Amino acid sequence: MSKETVEIMIEGGKAVAGPTVGQKLGPLGINIQQVLIKINEKTASFKGMKVPVKIIVETSDKSFNLEIGTPPTAELIKKELNLQKGSGVPNKLKTGNLGIEQVIKIAKMKQDSLFVNDLKAAVKTVAGTCNSLGILIEGKTAKDIVQDINQGKYDKEIKEEKTEINSEKQKELEQQFEEIQKEMEKIIAVEKAKLEVKEEKKEEKKEEKETKGKLPEKAKGKQPEKSKEKLPEKAKEEAKPKKETKGKK
Repeated sequence: MSKETVEIMIEGGKAVAGPTVGQKLGPLGINIQQVLIKINEKTASFKGMKVPVKIIVETSDKSFNLEIGTPPTAELIKKELNLQKGSGVPNKLKTGNLGIEQVIKIAKMKQDSLFVNDLKAAVKTVAGTCNSLGILIEGKTAKDIVQDINQGKYDKEIKEEKTEINSEKQKELEQQFEEIQKEMEKIIAVEKAKLEVKEEKKEEKKEEKETKGKLPEKAKGKQPEKSKEKLPEKAKEEAKPKKETKGKK
């Protein structure tokens, strides 16, 4: 029996018969609506996230099976913090703060697809994705948190596969993030002020240059040439030396 495999990326619980799905499934002659109903049933828990789906079709009788993948790591991270998107400038603007338990939770979901040797390595990989989204872990950047993981600070949590945080820790993470945001706002304000001063100096130099270009010759240090006035004809004649006339004898 012959089989065809079709791979699509859909939003969890919201697969629709759009052009992409139609082009891929239409030629196989299967009931597309029935396929979409099954996909939406199986991906309902991933609402709001992009989910990879494999549709394996038996060409002889048009039956099919589904393989639901896990959403990309970035989607799982954003879902954990209820974010629509990450930071456009992750090095300067931070968008959230996860607990190590939440990172372990995501790492467990993605471990099989990350090609890593153990859960600890998967946690470090997820931390790297957090960094690209501008998300902190335990109030620290990915670089610092990976250093802590390497030093064994979170070995207990990883070994016990802790994936849940209580309300008390959730509150601590939120307060920690608020304090970090305030500090970052101060830094951004200082940088903005420096930039404004730089722009002002730039404008001053520009104005000074333009003003210099409009100054009269004398103000620039050059003496203007004396104008040659024309003398009246009578004055010219008087200025000429007179010839002596010899008297008649």
